[in-house]
Amino acid sequence: MNNFSYLQTSQAKDATAAVAGTKGAAFIAGGTTVLDLMKLNVENHSQLVDINMVPFKGIEQTADGLRIGALERMSDVGEHPLVVQNYPVISQALLLAASPQLRNMASIGGNLLQRTRCGYFRDVAFPCNKRNPGSGCPAQEGENRNLAILGGSKACIATHPGDLGVALAALDAVLLLENAKGKQRRVPLVDFHVVPGNTPQRETVLEPGELIVSVTVPAAAHARKSKYLKVRDRASYAFALASAAVGLDVQSGQIRSARVALGGVGTKPWRSVAAEKILTGAPATEATFRAAAAAALRDAQPREQNRFKVELAQNTLVRALLELSAA
Repeated sequence: MNNFSYLQTSQAKDATAAVAGTKGAAFIAGGTTVLDLMKLNVENHSQLVDINMVPFKGIEQTADGLRIGALERMSDVGEHPLVVQNYPVISQALLLAASPQLRNMASIGGNLLQRTRCGYFRDVAFPCNKRNPGSGCPAQEGENRNLAILGGSKACIATHPGDLGVALAALDAVLLLENAKGKQRRVPLVDFHVVPGNTPQRETVLEPGELIVSVTVPAAAHARKSKYLKVRDRASYAFALASAAVGLDVQSGQIRSARVALGGVGTKPWRSVAAEKILTGAPATEATFRAAAAAALRDAQPREQNRFKVELAQNTLVRALLELSAA
């Protein structure tokens, strides 16, 4: 780890100005990602700007839906009664992530910005287009069991590692962002992360110095009846091999509205509009769910070691829908 300077501020404008105006500067909140990557020399920052005192807090139901401040801790959001009762998929995704110690430290905004667990990205002995554009992607023909089968490119197939982003993608969440000039903009979660294409080093639409202020999730019947199912190698503190965030509004056996997003298989939280189209207006049966799962994975492009993820993701989605519809 290289030496760096440290700045703490309680003003968003000072924090954004410091990062926008200092080469190599970065924000730090819980620090569960940035410090880890700095220790590995994957990221080398000249300055860390501590934003923990910036007033981006709060968990409240508003006219627009559930509003969550970006600096709220994962554990507090996951256990909050408003979230548990009205947005269970968010609560479940948060409480299945990481470990209790990390959930007590990690912020909501930081969680959405966590970087891939691809071994080639995290080991500077290997080339990596995400870390060093143009150097190559050894994962294409190398160790790719845990990597993405949706949204990849010749430049990168690194999997988005998060759980929360998958749940938020399913529920039409919108992020509020603020830049160094104090200007704010709203970005749907599904548009916030970007697929690698030819620029895998760019993972989100954030501009230099821009901060996540809050997340807003619209209230809906499919949000109240929602579920997050995660399949992994071990029962705790493991990243998803496949996960499904689903929401259903079912009346008299017919699906009035549906939301589907997949994790562990995409280069970003993977919303499946194709699956939702098949579900909406159809009977809530296993046959319908299997048709939706097939549609969700229709564009999968697996590599040698992760071909199993196609069937695994389909079965995970079907199981999540069956369990939710039976509840």
